[in-house]
Amino acid sequence: MAPFSASWHTLLEELDSLAEGATLITPLSHDRFRVDDVQEQRVIIQFLDRDIDETRPLQRDQFETMYRRITDAYDGFELDRLPPDADPYPAVWSVHPRFEIDEDRGVIVEQEGPTSTQLIESEEPTGDEERTEPGLQVYSDALLLIDALERHEVDVLEALDTNALVNIYTLLSDVQRSADDLRQDVRGVLLDRLHHDQPVAGQYGSVQRTSRRNRTLKDDETVVEKMENAGIDRERITSVDNSKVDEALDVVEVAESEVYDIDESEYVRKADVDEDRKETRLQGLKDQLAAAEGDEAEELREEIEELEGRIEELTEFKPGTKFHTQADSGP
Repeated sequence: MAPFSASWHTLLEELDSLAEGATLITPLSHDRFRVDDVQEQRVIIQFLDRDIDETRPLQRDQFETMYRRITDAYDGFELDRLPPDADPYPAVWSVHPRFEIDEDRGVIVEQEGPTSTQLIESEEPTGDEERTEPGLQVYSDALLLIDALERHEVDVLEALDTNALVNIYTLLSDVQRSADDLRQDVRGVLLDRLHHDQPVAGQYGSVQRTSRRNRTLKDDETVVEKMENAGIDRERITSVDNSKVDEALDVVEVAESEVYDIDESEYVRKADVDEDRKETRLQGLKDQLAAAEGDEAEELREEIEELEGRIEELTEFKPGTKFHTQADSGP
């Protein structure tokens, strides 16, 4: 095992060689930051997901403390043992060629072979990147809805004609359904990555893993027998329902589990929403679309019009008399 001084200078060299604008992400809070300056006694970082530009010095002695804990640990240092606000230290250590973060196990470990880092690709598209359409139903539904909302004065719904309202309602329903399908898929993946009662922040908000407790009464015979043995008259809880049983549980020494079948399910709950950041990102998207020129922009507009035409054919409001007239008129 190399002494700390050697590992520290290796780390500084690796940080100095990072590409300009290289972004790291903390393993617990998932805050993004960049390395602003590398000094002998400290590393200066700048957070990217904060409301204001926030720089912070990470001190050498704190890096040494973490180094000792990592190298002394038998199977990696557990990240949930980090002090508050120490999340950036393991992310920076991951740039070192011998240290790696295993988020599935929640540890940072020293490795003999090649390791991965907490570096992430830039999220800001460059002018040379080609926009690609994801193969998701919610993308098409949302694109159509945005176009419809831009073409109608939705601030005063009463002023819209029936066809416009039908189209908007249809698209809203489609977006809700397809978005919920995708949300369920994303939730399933997140459940494997979140720890209980530990919010994880993203660019627009945060989520956390929690438990939902469901109770179902056991069969009537079991419930009545337990209550009668505890001194509760059968008539008092017949027929058995939750409210009567709960009232009885308050005055007798019967365990809840003796009369309820209880199961717990895991789910992801939205914990917070950053409306200002969403608005900023939305404005950026509007500016990007407004600046689009040339064949690519025209192709996108034609695609939107074609998709909307299909929706209008399916949702157009046609009174029954119109169908009768067409049928009676003959070929």
